Amino acid sequence: MNRFPDRLLNGYRNFMAGRYSEQHLRYKALAETGQKPKTLVIACCDSRAAPETIFDSGPGELFVVRNVANLVPPYEPDGQFHATSAALEFAVQSLKVSDIVVMGHGRCGGISAALDPDAEPLSPGDFIGKWMGMLKPVAEQIQNAEILTAGERQRALERVSIRNSLANLRTFPCVRILEERGRLQLHGAWFDISTGELWIMDAKTGDFQRPGT
Repeated sequence: MNRFPDRLLNGYRNFMAGRYSEQHLRYKALAETGQKPKTLVIACCDSRAAPETIFDSGPGELFVVRNVANLVPPYEPDGQFHATSAALEFAVQSLKVSDIVVMGHGRCGGISAALDPDAEPLSPGDFIGKWMGMLKPVAEQIQNAEILTAGERQRALERVSIRNSLANLRTFPCVRILEERGRLQLHGAWFDISTGELWIMDAKTGDFQRPGT
């Protein structure tokens, strides 16, 4: 028998009795007037790193795109299916967001797979392997850095991949032009699941620092 998960139904009941009850007027307004978020967050689909939870955001405040390892592919108008690119296009061109945040996180499974040269495909399609192939050149450089421990390699690629995604964002004409005009800002961030720390990327140096340090 196909039974809808009880834990989700219980969560929905709590949502209706709690957040929705408290913010029903906001939900009604969002339904009538549409969404107008100012920030697009490109994050990993890891269940432990939800942007809405980390940034304590209410309904309608963030436009969130989640995929394996929070990657942004380069601009490729090739007629194929591009979910992340489509969401980016909608956020920038239709919603007219003013900020884009690429947020990575610690202990990312996709990054771990990219660093493992012996990783076996999870299926004949090897969708994750092909997706993480975007990082292959830099992953190989980090793999060959023998002075680094496995944990240091992991964290290094998690952060380098954020810079790589920001570079790919700028290959999209709509992003590049709006950034040059000062109407759009790009940001990098990294969240440590084990400590709850948020590290922000310095736009000039590419280094990650905790806010206020």
